Amino acid sequence: MAYRWTNDLSREDATPERAFLNRRQIMAAAAAAAGLGAIGGPRGARAATGELDPNEWDEITTYNNYYEFGTGKSDPAQYADALTTSPWSVTIDGLVDRPGEYSFDDIMSKMTTEERIYRFRCVEAWSMVIPWNGFELADLLDMVGVKSSAKYVAFETALRPDEMRGVSFPVLDWPYVEGLRLDEAMHPLTIIATGIYGRDIPNQNGAPLRLVVPWKYGFKSIKSIVRISLVEDQPPTSWNKANAREYGFYSNVNPEVDHPRWSQATERPIGGGIFAGRKETLMFNGYGDDVAALYEGMDLNKYY
Repeated sequence: MAYRWTNDLSREDATPERAFLNRRQIMAAAAAAAGLGAIGGPRGARAATGELDPNEWDEITTYNNYYEFGTGKSDPAQYADALTTSPWSVTIDGLVDRPGEYSFDDIMSKMTTEERIYRFRCVEAWSMVIPWNGFELADLLDMVGVKSSAKYVAFETALRPDEMRGVSFPVLDWPYVEGLRLDEAMHPLTIIATGIYGRDIPNQNGAPLRLVVPWKYGFKSIKSIVRISLVEDQPPTSWNKANAREYGFYSNVNPEVDHPRWSQATERPIGGGIFAGRKETLMFNGYGDDVAALYEGMDLNKYY
């Protein structure tokens, strides 16, 4: 029987759009509210809705994290409009039957897009619920044909020094790269997002094509993809290269494996206001029934 994913989230669970785009400002305020009590519940995503006084558009787009445009939280919104996103193309190469450079329009003409409402968990221990619009990565890989020798999928972000002022600083080893095991990439939950809340993804959030893997920490969701390579060996990933002790290749959400500098057992939902408290983090971000079998027999304390 074919796999069929059943969503337990609705639009009512989604983090308010303005809270999503303004999460850094909210987290800064929350950090000042020490000693708050914990809250829980079987559906932690419900806490992400809460009551929140929405920010104005200029505030919303001031806070983001995209180091190619600078490490300050207002830098991406200030400078990401320099990134040319149209026309856009993605090189798909390596162990595929039909390698080539595929335009954004060509890809979209062949893909079936839909809304996926997913939990999103950052390694920094905050979370939200996001209505993405996009298509399954498996459909794109099927389109190009994956050779039997392929075992991993490598991704690469655009590197344009003339448009990305942040790459002049060695914050990371540019370009930003990420990777998945092939079975993770082919899983129906793994999507390439092209929109948020029914709108095109803003440049600072990863336009025009962004990976979304909802059971992994957010930094796995590489932005502004320009290359997808099917390979036989495990590919390097940016944060793992920068600090392997803190950022493993798999990066699955796991409340039992702490970040070396903070606990991953709980998280703070964005959108509930600074007094909403924390909730318990779910194994695989709540998608264990769907993805736990991918890691059967693996020591998740070692392969974190």
